[in-house]
Amino acid sequence: MSPIMIIQVVLAILLVIFVLIQNRGAGLGSSWGGSGEFYVTRRGFEKLLFRATITTAILFVTFSFLGLIS
Repeated sequence: MSPIMIIQVVLAILLVIFVLIQNRGAGLGSSWGGSGEFYVTRRGFEKLLFRATITTAILFVTFSFLGLIS
């Protein structure tokens, strides 16, 4: 197993974990006329988790492309 594949597997597991622990109230139901919830700014741990999810997703895609060309 190449190092790129190992990194990709670790990033995939982290990405799944980050997505699963996101806030449950931010689903598609509210965007299709769901309950009358209002937009709340992310703060603290929520903001950190959101940015970590985006960073992990970008790294996952980058290592996926690196795995394709190597």
